[in-house]
Amino acid sequence: MRAYVALGSNLDDPVAQVRAGAQALGKLPGTRLVRCSSLYRTAPVGVTDQPDFINAVCAADTDMPAGRFLQALLDIERAHGRQRNIHGGPRTLDLDLLLYGDQVCHEPGLTLPHPRLHERAFVLYPLSEIAPGLSIPGRGQVESLRAGCAGQAIERLAAGAERILAADERRLTEKLRTNKPKPDERS
Repeated sequence: MRAYVALGSNLDDPVAQVRAGAQALGKLPGTRLVRCSSLYRTAPVGVTDQPDFINAVCAADTDMPAGRFLQALLDIERAHGRQRNIHGGPRTLDLDLLLYGDQVCHEPGLTLPHPRLHERAFVLYPLSEIAPGLSIPGRGQVESLRAGCAGQAIERLAAGAERILAADERRLTEKLRTNKPKPDERS
């Protein structure tokens, strides 16, 4: 299933935190990282007395059911020191499950699509970069939704620093993926 995950951080070297979060996402069992957006600097929403955030969005194909995938994202957050002391407060790493295919779900602990993705530039700009024609169930096209966030402060990071996975990391990841022995090739 194609899932879209928002990544964000504003503590402990946020660029490195977001990159590490993307790498951890790609290492989840039954999960393949498909595409990651550029990195974006955004002003905090809600609790504004905190550092700016670094944000991005990744697309991943996963065999995990939505609830288990969300739990895996929360496990990655915890492994990176995420503490949930202040709602909307600073964080080392935040991973939000935005979309899981076209699934619509309203269960305790899991709402799909993410309930606020349609109103946040820090999600819509990177999402539209990697999936410009994407339709958000019940909300509309990502480009149209992004236009409604034009007044929110967001800045794409300068070339060279803006990609989540550096070119060398992408080549290594692809090399590892293509050189994996098939089950019948193992000795």
